[in-house]
Amino acid sequence: MHLAVLMTNTDESAFSRRHPKDGEKFADLIHRVRPDWQLTVYPVKDGVFPEDLTGYDGVIITGSPASVNSGADWVARLLDLIRQTANDGLAMFGACFGHQAIAKALGGRVGANPCGLAHGLSHNTVTHRPGWAKDLPADLRLYASHKEHVTALPDGARVICASDTSPVTGFATGTRIYTTQHHPEMSREFIAALTEEMAPEMTPQNLAQARASLTEPADSDIFAETVARFFEQAPPP
Repeated sequence: MHLAVLMTNTDESAFSRRHPKDGEKFADLIHRVRPDWQLTVYPVKDGVFPEDLTGYDGVIITGSPASVNSGADWVARLLDLIRQTANDGLAMFGACFGHQAIAKALGGRVGANPCGLAHGLSHNTVTHRPGWAKDLPADLRLYASHKEHVTALPDGARVICASDTSPVTGFATGTRIYTTQHHPEMSREFIAALTEEMAPEMTPQNLAQARASLTEPADSDIFAETVARFFEQAPPP
């Protein structure tokens, strides 16, 4: 299995340079459950896009502090590529920014989260389990860090899960699109470090809640298996 990873993370801070890039994080996530799969990373946020997705078995779109509503040239180009990829029938998985970009590109809407920054371990109620996601727990715990969320789904999409702060924290469309608002690729060590890095931007209450949430484990391994099964059940067109 060979996946194209469209890396959208625009953070080039000193903090970011001290930690693995998102392409490496997603490779680690997939290799936990499918160690022989190959992933090729394209930093689309720098304008580096695949010339052709022929030969790939699927696409992963990563998270980013950028907004899908920014109007940036690379974002517009990515939205066009998402539409083309969906038309071609190639499987796509999106996380956080990727989740929002897929929704927006295919006719949904993305807006500011009225609750502000959602950060830390998020509890999500699973309401629908496609075949590849049949083992998701009813209370799905994944790391979160986002200020925007999906406010309207594309036609034909179905909500997979929701949290107290967002009505759509994951959706699926048929057997070719699977998303999460969250960050299954983040380790506990990374989200803890990110929490301290972002502490000046957070209210004391939100910071305390974020720190306390990290005492619980995330369901990253279970979620990684669902991503692998998603691509396995959706062979290239």
